Amino acid sequence: MFTTRLISGIVLILIALVTVGSGGLLLFATTVFISMTGLFELYRVMKIERNPLGYMGYLTVVFYYGLLWFQKAEFMMLMFIAFLMILMSIYVFTFPKYKTEEVTVAFLGVFYVAVMLSYLYQVRSMPDGKYLVWLVFLSSWGCDTCAYCVGMLIGKHKLAPVLSPKKSIEGAVGGAIGSALLGLIYGTVFSGALTELQSPGAACALACAIAAVISQIGDLAASAIKRNHQIKDYGKLIPGHGGILDRFDSMLFTAPAIYFAMTFLR
Repeated sequence: MFTTRLISGIVLILIALVTVGSGGLLLFATTVFISMTGLFELYRVMKIERNPLGYMGYLTVVFYYGLLWFQKAEFMMLMFIAFLMILMSIYVFTFPKYKTEEVTVAFLGVFYVAVMLSYLYQVRSMPDGKYLVWLVFLSSWGCDTCAYCVGMLIGKHKLAPVLSPKKSIEGAVGGAIGSALLGLIYGTVFSGALTELQSPGAACALACAIAAVISQIGDLAASAIKRNHQIKDYGKLIPGHGGILDRFDSMLFTAPAIYFAMTFLR
């Protein structure tokens, strides 16, 4: 299992280097694929992956990314209102075929998976985005690694004893501090390229610290959904890691966190 997980991790890193490094259409297409797959995994948990509610979710994701690609943000709110109206129409005219929870997840899933993850592409499209986008990974994977190490060494107080017994408060703090240090080092090393930031080291450290805290909430949120529905993994697409949501759960939160942090810190 460890060997499989390690190989899969290396492959994921290589894919990230190519797609994120290239940006543009390649990253956009990859983000759409990950979003659609992750949404399918979430809908499968709720057993709506192959019914009208699920199909409307997939269609909305396609429209959302289309508007994002063509930079038509002014139509997004209209699209989401229309999406909600259609879901409620299906709910009403087929009552009592679908439960309220199914309609809610169909709507929430588009935001939770597709919209949140789309900020990976949006960060890459920002000024200095080819450098700033790596903060998404530093704050997510860096936090996981630092939190695990600190938790193993000095972790004593449980962070969420029922939901995730192995996570500790010390580990959570260590993850945030470790991510901040990684951001500080990264911002300092690439300070010459980060022309939009007055103090690149400090800005990257603060952004990573904020994103690291939020990433841990994202990780626990994904775990909570699995616990509620008594499943171990969301899927088997990534050997040794599970599904898309198992691997990208924290990144769903760090991508928008980095985007908005950098928007205000520039």
